[in-house]
Amino acid sequence: MKITTYISTILTSICGLFIFASCSNNQQYKAEGVVWNTQYHITYIASKTLDDSIQPVLREVELSLSPFCPNSLITRINNGEDAEVDSMLATVFETSKQVNQWSGGAFDPSVSPLINLWGFGYKNYGTPPTQSQIDSALMFVGIDSCFIVDNRIKKKHPRTEFNFSAITKGYGCDMIASMMQQNGCNDFMIEIGGDMVIAGKNPQGKPWRVMIDAPIDNDTSITHSSAAIIEVSDCGIATSGNYRNFRKDKNGKKTGHTINPKTGHPVITSTLSATVIAPNAMMADALATACMAMPHSEALKMIEAIPSTSAMLITADSISGQWNIATTSQFPRIIK
Repeated sequence: MKITTYISTILTSICGLFIFASCSNNQQYKAEGVVWNTQYHITYIASKTLDDSIQPVLREVELSLSPFCPNSLITRINNGEDAEVDSMLATVFETSKQVNQWSGGAFDPSVSPLINLWGFGYKNYGTPPTQSQIDSALMFVGIDSCFIVDNRIKKKHPRTEFNFSAITKGYGCDMIASMMQQNGCNDFMIEIGGDMVIAGKNPQGKPWRVMIDAPIDNDTSITHSSAAIIEVSDCGIATSGNYRNFRKDKNGKKTGHTINPKTGHPVITSTLSATVIAPNAMMADALATACMAMPHSEALKMIEAIPSTSAMLITADSISGQWNIATTSQFPRIIK
């Protein structure tokens, strides 16, 4: 499954003209920047700029959840410190356990040591792992055997480590959304590295239009081409895929970043990308990752069973090499 550090996902983007007309004091603002080795883009309609409040929110999330930050709460816990969890870590931990259960173990942030072994984590050993190293790391994997007791994480094993990167970007979007709503802003699009929260109306007073990228391989740059355009509002969206985050060996063979927590090896499926719409971006982020780690038929079945959630999977045809789109019953109508 994908529990990565960059959390590289398929970039989604807003389509359409942003023309704001209103007799109120509200106006359109845009904020852009770099965080967690990716970019964020925010468009919102408010009576004043909220740009100065965005970075402090992201920094707070980083200090709690980033395994790349040496003094973050999760790094200290990974290193064996007996530290109490804060509300952010408790939220993503319990959500991760829920998605782990729904996915039959396909989503598991305790796969962190294996992510490191394969070169996608906060440690990079430089060479592919041996089977012995993989077997050793698997002994410590299993978030279903980890619990929060007395405000502390009780690990499966003292050497169990967590990497919540596959849920943190979505959670960061949700935290910014919460900040904006507290400041009276209810019309916005927040995107961090492809994960999004969308609320209210766009500057034209209509539902937001989102473009979902086609899974196009490009070794030198990120290529954007539309696979689908949908209209949405008041939800979280996340797209996950292996075609942009991979490693190449000396022979040019690609290894995707989605690691199977049961085998310890990169997942091999026909799914090229998974886009999930959920009540919040945190849940969409985790479920999109889970879909990438499961056979596409099982992933669609899982999403159908979760209320207020839908998905679009792009899969590769093993014969023609072309890709196909499959959606759950509640996925928004594809405009084009």
